[in-house]
Amino acid sequence: MKHLYDVPAPAKLNLFLHVTGRREDGYHLLQTVFVFIDLADRLQFELRNDGVICRQTSLPGIDHDSDLIVRAARALQKATGTAKGATIQVQKNIPAGGGLGGGSSDAASTLIALNRLWQTGLSRWELQQLALPLGADVPVFVFGQNTFAEGIGEAFTACRVPGHAYLVFQPRLGIPTPAIFTDPDLCRNTPLVTVQDVQQSLSLPISEASSLSQPAFFGHNDLEAVACRQHPGLQQLVDWLDVRQVKARMTGSGACFFAPFNSYEDALQVGHELEVALPAFNQGASVPVERIIAARGLVRHPLHDWVKN
Repeated sequence: MKHLYDVPAPAKLNLFLHVTGRREDGYHLLQTVFVFIDLADRLQFELRNDGVICRQTSLPGIDHDSDLIVRAARALQKATGTAKGATIQVQKNIPAGGGLGGGSSDAASTLIALNRLWQTGLSRWELQQLALPLGADVPVFVFGQNTFAEGIGEAFTACRVPGHAYLVFQPRLGIPTPAIFTDPDLCRNTPLVTVQDVQQSLSLPISEASSLSQPAFFGHNDLEAVACRQHPGLQQLVDWLDVRQVKARMTGSGACFFAPFNSYEDALQVGHELEVALPAFNQGASVPVERIIAARGLVRHPLHDWVKN
C-alpha cells in the first residue's frame, strides 16, 4: 500500500455539554455526548520512505510544524519507531474555530490512516493514548463511536443516538475557548447525569407548533450562556431561529449552533426556508451567519473498522 486517498475526518456536535465541577489543577469536569456528522474534511496520504512528514496543503494561519496533522504523524513515528514518512494533503470543509472539532478530527484521522499505511499495528487504546496529548477532543474521534464522555473528556461510554439530521449555523465569529472557561459566571456545578438518562431522553420526540417537529434536546450547554453574554450577536441568532420555531443549541465552546431534525429531508426543507430569510437577518445582525449546512448524523466514525480494538 503506497497511498490512501479521500480519507474522511468528520465533524462532531456536542448534543449537550454540562460543566459539573473543577479540579484543583484547574481542569473542568464535563459531561457531554459527542455525535459525528457527515460534514467532513478530506485527507490524502502518500507513503514516503525517507521519514519526512510533509503537509503539502497550505492552511492560512496554521504553521506547518504546529499543525495537529503533522504533530499526530510525528507522534505515531516516535511511538512506533517507524522510518516511514508521508506527504499529506487536506481539503478543509469543516469551519475552523466553531466547536465542530475539525482540527482534532484531522489529527485522529491522521493517526488512524498512517497506522494503516505504515502498518504499525497499534490498537485503538494505544492510538487514544497518543491522541490525548494532541488535544482533549482528539481521543473521541479515535474511539470512533457516538460517545457519552465524562471527567475532563477522557472517559468514554458508547452511546446510542437516534439517526437524526442537523442544520449547522456558522456565525462569522471565532471564540477563544479559554475566554469561556475562565469566565467567572460560568456554571460549574450542573448535577451529574447517566448515559441511561441521556439515551431515554433522546428517544422522545417533541411537538412544535410548526408543521415539522424537532427531536428532543437533552440538558443544555453550560458554555452557551457565557458565549451569548460575551457576544450578544449569538443570542440574536438564537432568538431569530426561535421566532421561526427552530430550536438551536451551541456546540462545544462555539461559535457554531445546530438544530436537530427527524430526517435529512426535514433539515433541507427548513434550511431552504431559513436561507431565504437569512439576508434580511444578516443585514441587521452584529454577528452575521456565513453558512447554513445540512448534515446527517453518523452511527459511528467512517474509519472505525480501520483500527483493531
